Amino acid sequence: MARLLIVEDDAAIVRNLSDYLRGEGFDVASATTASGALELAGADFDLVLLDVGLPDGSGFALCSEIKGRFGTPVIFLTASGDEYSVVTGLELGADDYVAKPFRPRELVSRIRSVLRRTGRASPVIEVGRLRVDPERAQVTKDGKEIFLSALEYRLLLVFLNNRGIVLSRSRLLEEIWDAAGDFVNDNTLTVYIKRLRDKIEDDPSEPTVIKTVRGMGYKL
Repeated sequence: MARLLIVEDDAAIVRNLSDYLRGEGFDVASATTASGALELAGADFDLVLLDVGLPDGSGFALCSEIKGRFGTPVIFLTASGDEYSVVTGLELGADDYVAKPFRPRELVSRIRSVLRRTGRASPVIEVGRLRVDPERAQVTKDGKEIFLSALEYRLLLVFLNNRGIVLSRSRLLEEIWDAAGDFVNDNTLTVYIKRLRDKIEDDPSEPTVIKTVRGMGYKL
């Protein structure tokens, strides 16, 4: 799973974008200031989404520092039609730019393109006979594709990213409630876990991939 750092001082953008990108299978962290971003940037992030205007400094200076110190790919988020920002960002080594307001699907496409180009695309994950390709959002079993809904896929990603860890129902609800843009309650979670098991398990009545830990939750 690719790790993204969003550097943006608009809390609403951070919240909505983080939720959307997590639903697309990314691991997301955020910072609202240049100083906060530098504290986090030393971690092993695969890409930084960087706003040009920050409350404590220039996004351009931050881009130069991130590229110089860590070599992390950067996509600038710029005001629509701000040609100066685009040119300056690219000259400073930014890997791409996206103008605000942006369409989430376009942004995801640009992110994946940069990750491929820089050799940071997520590796394929294998669990038993299951094969999950986060880059293509594709799940196969014994070479045959399994078609999952957006919420089923998000649920599977949550398990994959917490392999061996017992996940409570409340934790799962926190992780997936907005993946399909709909409210997910406890009963709905039960339905989606059953649907996911029906698609990936050999015998859904005796699951071996997503196991029930009685009184605690579920574990991959």
